[in-house]
Amino acid sequence: MFDLLAPRTPAVPVKVELRYDTRDPYAVVAAFRTGRTGWVEWVFARDLLADGLIAEAGDGDVRIRPAGDDPEVVVIELSSPSGHAVFEAAAQELADFLDRTYDVVVPGNEHLWVDVDEALTQLISTDLT
Repeated sequence: MFDLLAPRTPAVPVKVELRYDTRDPYAVVAAFRTGRTGWVEWVFARDLLADGLIAEAGDGDVRIRPAGDDPEVVVIELSSPSGHAVFEAAAQELADFLDRTYDVVVPGNEHLWVDVDEALTQLISTDLT
């Protein structure tokens, strides 16, 4: 659960599912529950999440940083053409998730999991259709 923050209103808990897949070893997926059946997925660098646990990280649509007043909380900001959202999450839960991803693919070894030939084939076939 992340807390959605908005000015002058109490935080709203939002169910978030964090996922990691070796088919894209550099990335993590955060799926946010929207309504009863909907999900919105954000894909961003695993390194960005790791860096954001200890210092401000991110220059684009995803920014992550420790909360200034509480080191046990991480602030995650998401921006898109359709809006901007700010969440707070437990730093320990995010660190535990990252540790589980490191058990699967050790940081620095992501390239060993990437099939360059398959990625090029996908790019070429997408460009031709």
